Amino acid sequence: MKKSLLFLLGISGVLSAQITLTKGANDPLAGDTANNYTITGTVDNSATGANATFSNGSLAQGAASPTTYSTPSSAEITTFPGSTIKMSSGGTTIFYKTSATKLEITGVINPEATLNFSVDNGTYMNYPTAFGVLQSDNAKGTFTSSVANGLFSGTMGTLADAYGTLIIGNKTYTNVLRVKFTQNFNLYSSFDITYSNPIGTFTNTAYSYYDGSHRYALLSSASGNITVPLLGINQSSSSAAALGETFLATANTTKKEDFMVYPNPAKDFIGFKGNTENYTTANIYSLDGKLIKTSHIQAGNVQISELPPASYFIEIKGKNSETKKNTKFIKK
Repeated sequence: MKKSLLFLLGISGVLSAQITLTKGANDPLAGDTANNYTITGTVDNSATGANATFSNGSLAQGAASPTTYSTPSSAEITTFPGSTIKMSSGGTTIFYKTSATKLEITGVINPEATLNFSVDNGTYMNYPTAFGVLQSDNAKGTFTSSVANGLFSGTMGTLADAYGTLIIGNKTYTNVLRVKFTQNFNLYSSFDITYSNPIGTFTNTAYSYYDGSHRYALLSSASGNITVPLLGINQSSSSAAALGETFLATANTTKKEDFMVYPNPAKDFIGFKGNTENYTTANIYSLDGKLIKTSHIQAGNVQISELPPASYFIEIKGKNSETKKNTKFIKK
C-alpha cells in the first residue's frame, strides 16, 4: 500500500479555509479540478495553536498531480453504497457520501489496495467545524489487495488545530486554517467477523491548509504506515502537494526587459515583449491555480476575448520543463 492511498485518505482537500467551515462553502463539487502539484522539500507542520506562522517558503513545485471531482456511476454506487461524489488523482479514487451536516468516506480504490466502508462509513468532516473542536467517528469495512484480504475497523479524527499565516513558495497567505486528519485502523482476517484478533494496523496523519478564497487546500501533507507482521509487511510513506498557484510568482521573478505581457490590462488578446525565443507554450491560470487555456507562443498573440474579466496568471514554458517564466495580467 504505497503513498497514494496514505496521502489521499488524509488530504483529498474538500474544504476552504475560514475559522468556521461550512457545507455550502466547503463540500467538493462535481466538475471541479484542483490544479495540484507534488512538493519538493519537507512540509513544516510544527507550528500549532492560534496566530501561528506556518513557514514553508523553501518548498518548490514538483510534477503536476491534478485532482478531479465527478459523479459516481450507478455501478460504483452499487459497490460503495451511498456515494454521491468521487475524487480521482493519479491511480487513486475516493468515494464520498454528502449529507446536510457531514461528508463521509464510502470507499477507496488504489492500485495496491481497496477499502470499502460499507459496514460503517467514516466521517471525514462534520459541518460546521471550528478551531479547537475535535471530531471523531468509528469506521468499519473490508480491504482487498494483491497480498491479503480481510476486514478493518477503527477511528477517524478531524481537528482544526491551528490558524494563522502560511508562507509557501513565493506566496504569503493570511487567515489560514490548518486541519489535522488521523486514521487509526486495525486489520483482521476475513473470517474474524467479531473483529477480535487483529493481524495488522494502518495509521495515517495528514495536515491541510486552507484560506477563505479557495475551496481546496493550498498545501497538504501526509505520512502513514501499514503493518501486517504475519506477511512481513511494514511500510511507511509520506507525500505532499500544493495548488499550482502557490508557485506562480507575482513580482520580481523576471526582469521587465526579459519578459513582459502586453497590453496589460487587455481585452481581446495579449502578446509578449522581450526574450521569448526559448519558449514555446503559454499557460493561463485562474488565481486559484486552475488551468484555463494553453496556446503556442509561435502562433502569435493569444486570444483572451472569451475569458471573463478577472486577474490571471500566465506561464510561458520551453521544451525543457525547467525553462519557464510567469507573471500576472488583467482581463478587462
